[in-house]
Amino acid sequence: MRTTDDGYTGPGIGLISVGWMGKLHSRAYQAIPLVYPELKIRPRFVHAADTAADRAGYAREVLGYARASTDYHDVLADPDVDVVSICAPNMLHREIGVAAARAGKPFWIEKPVGRDASETGEVAAAARAAGVVTSIGYNYRHVPAVERVRELIAAGRLGRITNVRAVFFNSYAAEPNGALSWRFRREEAGSGALGDLLSHVVDLMQYVVAPITEVSSLLSTVYAQRPILPMGSATHFAVIEDGEMGDVENDDYVAALVRFGAAGAVGTLEASRVSVGPQCALGFEIYGTDGSAIWNFEQMNELRLCLGRAGRGGADHGYTTVLGHSGLGDYGRFQPGPGNSMSYDDLKVIEAKKFLVAVGGGERRNSTIEEAHADAEVIAATAASARDGAWHPVTPVPGATFGHS
Repeated sequence: MRTTDDGYTGPGIGLISVGWMGKLHSRAYQAIPLVYPELKIRPRFVHAADTAADRAGYAREVLGYARASTDYHDVLADPDVDVVSICAPNMLHREIGVAAARAGKPFWIEKPVGRDASETGEVAAAARAAGVVTSIGYNYRHVPAVERVRELIAAGRLGRITNVRAVFFNSYAAEPNGALSWRFRREEAGSGALGDLLSHVVDLMQYVVAPITEVSSLLSTVYAQRPILPMGSATHFAVIEDGEMGDVENDDYVAALVRFGAAGAVGTLEASRVSVGPQCALGFEIYGTDGSAIWNFEQMNELRLCLGRAGRGGADHGYTTVLGHSGLGDYGRFQPGPGNSMSYDDLKVIEAKKFLVAVGGGERRNSTIEEAHADAEVIAATAASARDGAWHPVTPVPGATFGHS
């Protein structure tokens, strides 16, 4: 990577797919020298690719990439590209991830890395063989309140963790006439709520509590048919009245009982894409022998904590609501005083920072391809359990520590 006369490192950025997430990755890179000036990292926008020519043009003309094309191989072949952001649809992740690794490009890829554990494992194997740094788009890890709960558990402040309730309830498919986009087709998306939403819950719980070792689950599809939407004509938020109907091929809802191996805790994990009411309700309740913690992304900047048992807490024992403040994670990088709200976009800035620091040889606090593979193995065990109704062990993945000793 280039170093300028003023001491800044200038990694050359390649972007594959210029949709909403591609734009968000770009904004995150742009923010790094402003939010983390001491790192002296100033990304350079080198090459973007999208199959839609107008999006490729947008990347060059608006986002500021020096070059743009309609073939992602051009990005991977560009010698000025040092790292790659992969923001394409799910069905392309394995292909592009393997290609990026073989090209020797460190990559930041959105989840799921593959449509199943096998595809994710292929990308992981390619990345290990190439020795490239990877980062995965599990952005909810980086919420300051979540980081604080992780710290409290690691320090034993909640005691021994006994049980967990964690959910991701979303309404993006709650409309029965919502279009049959690629997200509802197994060939393009893989699983439904299981891979799209529960994977975030799984990653968050493995990161905050401990690795999951065993699963018992069920899946259901609430709306068996939806109006057909031609690929590329709109998003999965589109509503089509009186359209031709097609079959939904994956799940709307998933529930799982899980065991956390080393921690000895148990839990229930749920996800739904058809819930009426919740918009982006990823949240957890974590209970221990000495305290508990409650958090929900819809109130991202608030954390409810109870530290100490009732017999020792006096008349006012119970939950305290802790508002975002500079003592929580990277909060102080974004807001000058307590009680001001951070956003989803800010989490991507933290994620971009962790990725580029790791690429530069610094500490590795980024979500790795091994951890994504471990998450995929939990999802695979969940799917297998839903088919036969039995408990299924989770295949362990070497190197997936989630930062636990």
